[in-house]
Amino acid sequence: MHMTEHWRPRLAAGIALALVGAVASRPAAAGAEDAAPSAAAACAERAVAIVQSHYDTVRDLTAAFEQRTQSLSLGGGPAANTVRQGRVVFAKPGKMRWTYEQPDRSLVVSDGEILWMVDLAAREAQRLPVTGGQLSGAALQFLLGEGKLAESFRVEAQSCDAGRARLVLWPREDAPYERLGLVASTATGAILESSVIDLFGNATRIVFRDVQINREPPPGTFTFEPPTGFDVIDLTPAAP
Repeated sequence: MHMTEHWRPRLAAGIALALVGAVASRPAAAGAEDAAPSAAAACAERAVAIVQSHYDTVRDLTAAFEQRTQSLSLGGGPAANTVRQGRVVFAKPGKMRWTYEQPDRSLVVSDGEILWMVDLAAREAQRLPVTGGQLSGAALQFLLGEGKLAESFRVEAQSCDAGRARLVLWPREDAPYERLGLVASTATGAILESSVIDLFGNATRIVFRDVQINREPPPGTFTFEPPTGFDVIDLTPAAP
């Protein structure tokens, strides 16, 4: 199997890095801006403010994660469900390292300019340029870049209770995904869960735990050097 096909579900699962295309953001209902703010709208506004305030102070973040993906069948059959676990490290601006430990070992690594997708078992790696849309596909990556939630998304609150706000984020501009989801602490602004619905209807939910912030990971965390014997597919543009 060609590596691009092999990695398509994985990248759609959590970080939306390999998806292409765009979707128009959904406009607010007519007259919505003139109506008095509802409880849900007030909840969304408060949650966005506290989440943004929290992540404005975060330089880097390390966490364990569990990633659940529901991939739709093109033939109309039942959706395929996968569960992966591992650890992730983010650092501003736009750096990340996803280490998948179960059920297979693989990496997604970026220094903000070059993206590596690495299948350790197959000893294969793809090298790609990073584009703006790639780093906005997951909420934590967005917040650890230069993003402002209220400016980039129309936010709806699904629920606000038990110290948690469950939010849906619709992109205001064309994006390589349909919508994002957040579950955030209303006390601290920390993100507890993140989700993404891609343009094909595939859904991914990531639950974070053991989150540590501002631990200054070594610079080498966000680079990858292919070991001898790895098959490398370089998809970066050739130098002029």
